[in-house]
Amino acid sequence: MSRTTIALLSTYPPTQCGLATFTAALYEQLRRAPGHVGVVRVLDGHAEGQAGREVVAELMNGSRVSAAAAVVTLNNYDAVIVQHEYGIYGGPDGADILEIVEALTVPTIVVLHTVLLDPTPRQRQILQGLVNAADAVVTMAETARHRLVEQYGVDPTHLTVIPHGAIDHRRVRAPRTASPRPLVLTWGLLGPGKGIEWAIDAMVGLRDLSPRYLVVGKTHPKVLERDGEEYRRSLAVRVRERGVADLVQIDASYLGLSELADLVERADVVLLPYDSPDQVTSGVLIEAVAAGRPVVATAFPHAVELLAGGSGLIVEQRDPEALASALRRVLTEPGLADQMASRAARQAPALVWEAVAQRYRSLAASLVAAGLVAAS
Repeated sequence: MSRTTIALLSTYPPTQCGLATFTAALYEQLRRAPGHVGVVRVLDGHAEGQAGREVVAELMNGSRVSAAAAVVTLNNYDAVIVQHEYGIYGGPDGADILEIVEALTVPTIVVLHTVLLDPTPRQRQILQGLVNAADAVVTMAETARHRLVEQYGVDPTHLTVIPHGAIDHRRVRAPRTASPRPLVLTWGLLGPGKGIEWAIDAMVGLRDLSPRYLVVGKTHPKVLERDGEEYRRSLAVRVRERGVADLVQIDASYLGLSELADLVERADVVLLPYDSPDQVTSGVLIEAVAAGRPVVATAFPHAVELLAGGSGLIVEQRDPEALASALRRVLTEPGLADQMASRAARQAPALVWEAVAQRYRSLAASLVAAGLVAAS
């Protein structure tokens, strides 16, 4: 079963979104083992630049002809890994994915990037339909697994927890250079709910430390389509009103993996000020811990779970004073940052993409083997 062929269904670069980045990193590791790996790229109404040769088909949302062709392609593989996030696929809340997954005749793994605490009836129906149609369901945190069992009634034997995946910083680590100003870093696609406004407010109370707070990321495509750059403009206004223009820089870049690795290595602390009570998966959090960087995060579910061993500090959401106090501790308390980094280093080996991809390969191979046994 080491030569199991695997298809990935997801958005994919050059599309710029979290699922696309995730799938590209997973593909790069999966393809290093025997067995062909192909990508069926999800598009939202129009082509978004030239994709690589690994893209074997494209699913154009809203096109039944495209959906039927995608199903045919996917069924030519031994196993399929479907990335799910509401709104990525066509139809209300991305409901069109149900028809596609139900038409697959090969072992199917559905990866849930979001498990909502309070879904609408339609969102609940979509998730439960995906769970019922899949041969295995992957969550990226125990919190999400527990939520599926307790609130959605999912059979726990149907679920597997595999972490998000991160760059192996042990292989790319460069010597850190001393800086007169501590670098506080937030990155990722921007939009309401990211809590950047509270982080900006927190900088007011840290002026004596002269930090450089760097926020890197383009506006989320769905937010851009709906609201334009309203959120980013509101952040710029807040920076001016709080008088911290010399401390805060908001950069609209979208970073490649090597650029991201270099930037994370230079951070003195990674700040995740998220507002959402639903965030059971955070690639930014995984990346920060895998890099051995101290983390200050609000109490969103994935942070509470992953940082429980002491690799970061947790504060209440929407509380600038609490954020400032935690950041001050990390930046000034003797030995604290080193202690957090040491504890993160113990978590890192299980989080790197190589280890994560191996778990997906093993899961796919086991499903294929079980199907062959059942058919014989």
